[in-house]
Amino acid sequence: MTFSADDFLKALDQHDFNFQKGAIVTGKVDSHTDDGAYIDIGGKAAAFLPAREASVDSSIPLTDAVPIGSERQFLIVRDQDANGQVILSIRKLEIKEVWAQLVQREANKDILDVTVTGTNKGGVIADVEGLRGFVPRSHLVNPPEDLTTLVGQTISVAFLEVNEENNKLVLSNRNAARTAALGQLNPGQLIDGKVGSIKPFGVFVDFDGVRGLLHVKQISKSFVPSIGDVFEVGQPVKAVVLNLDEEKGRISLSTKVLEKYPGEILKEADKLMAEAPERAADPGKLLAEQDS
Repeated sequence: MTFSADDFLKALDQHDFNFQKGAIVTGKVDSHTDDGAYIDIGGKAAAFLPAREASVDSSIPLTDAVPIGSERQFLIVRDQDANGQVILSIRKLEIKEVWAQLVQREANKDILDVTVTGTNKGGVIADVEGLRGFVPRSHLVNPPEDLTTLVGQTISVAFLEVNEENNKLVLSNRNAARTAALGQLNPGQLIDGKVGSIKPFGVFVDFDGVRGLLHVKQISKSFVPSIGDVFEVGQPVKAVVLNLDEEKGRISLSTKVLEKYPGEILKEADKLMAEAPERAADPGKLLAEQDS
């Protein structure tokens, strides 16, 4: 059997190359079924939209997502079959749009409010406009021992990684809290926190969901031979905000500026902490003394 040029042209006529997988087409909703909807996209056969592909929000009824007679764009997710029918999706098209929006929001350093929908060994899962975002335990503010208690709660998050190609969306509750705190803090402000950890170079102080550094040189006007002799992990501490680096998210603290005499915190730490609010009442004077 030979295949003539006319046969080839007829074969081409039977296959519309505008309706291939990955193409975005405009169609009109023709009818609904229990499984989905038939869409007129101008092809030889009506295209089919499965119910699960009608919206990124699975709670929206098919009849609301695509009312009969409405027109909109669809993404072709399966090529034409022998009858010329293609399979469509709104959900995948919306997901593409959400990824594009999130890339822009990451560039803008936006903060999002998301709902925790589940947990795993490493952290919590959050719904981000229909996408699955992951917040590592280390990036949660004061994470509970049982992370399931967070399910259903709304938390603020910043972006750590937005990667559509790898379907990877990693978020940080801690970074969002730091950004919020940096926007509210001012140099000279007194903070009330607890010692989170002690390092050879200083003390990390946790307060309001963020962490600031009390450098060893900012503990006292006198030399501090051993930080462990002054502070211990979990100890309440008051300190003054010395400097804010919003770009790097760093908060520098000082107790030195609260001292009435060099080495006071080494000898009368309780008294210094008790009088800290009064001593910090004039932030400008404190910082002026620090710079002098």
